Amino acid sequence: MLITPDVPNLPSRVQGNVRYFELVAQPVKREILRNVFYKGWGYNGSIPGPTILVYPGEWVSIRVHNRLDEDTTIHWHGLDIPNSMDGVSEVEPTPRIKPGSYFDYRFQVINPPGTHMYHTHFNVAKQEMMGLSGGFIILDPNDKMNRDYFVMLSEFKLKGLKEGELQPGVYEIDPLSHEFNFFTMNGRSFPNTTPLVTCQGEKVRIRLANSGRDAHPIHIHGHQFLVTASDGNSLSSPLLKNTVLVASGETWDIEFDSYNPGTWPFHCHIPHHNSNNLTKGIGGMFTTIKYI
Repeated sequence: MLITPDVPNLPSRVQGNVRYFELVAQPVKREILRNVFYKGWGYNGSIPGPTILVYPGEWVSIRVHNRLDEDTTIHWHGLDIPNSMDGVSEVEPTPRIKPGSYFDYRFQVINPPGTHMYHTHFNVAKQEMMGLSGGFIILDPNDKMNRDYFVMLSEFKLKGLKEGELQPGVYEIDPLSHEFNFFTMNGRSFPNTTPLVTCQGEKVRIRLANSGRDAHPIHIHGHQFLVTASDGNSLSSPLLKNTVLVASGETWDIEFDSYNPGTWPFHCHIPHHNSNNLTKGIGGMFTTIKYI
């Protein structure tokens, strides 16, 4: 089963030949570090939103409720779907969802198994940087991977903190800032990120997605990995690497064998992305691969 550390998978129900989901766009208070919270916008109480899991060939119906104070939409990033379901209301025949109302996105999953995203596509400069995004994973029913993880990369500007300080509290996001002070994996910063666990001899896949503005070179310690897919499409010639650059809007799948026991860093390699508001010590877009 795919795991998104610190983020739930979105429940679904199957009726007839359709898989039904329900998303609620709403204000969310998220704990980024112990006793440090930010006020953003997310789905179903989470930033990023819950991960959607589907299978190839399924029909899906995703009801999106808008509990924000402005219009919104959802774009199903990387999916081949009808124009009316794509979520860009300025140029496509797809509606804006007014505050207090909902819209049902209905389409068939015709893409092969792979890693995708969903995110707002209205007032994106504000809404996407407030946290309105999530994972959309097309599962392979014949997959043999022992561990399968999804990690969303994001960055935020939290207002009210002086550079180099951390204080418990609840902070507003400045979504239009280009000066970020917190860098997250699945909405949290180290040491508040949950390790990606494995056992010796297991095969591990990590699906990386970037819904923010900055590109992030993600690096693993103590292992090499194969880059096996890009933007939901399998690579015919996987690349053997230990760092992969994840640009805004991209997804990458990496796979490795668990052959070197220990607790190993897994992080963005941009130095100040490994800090929390430029305080001393490791922080930011950082977690660990932990053998158990």
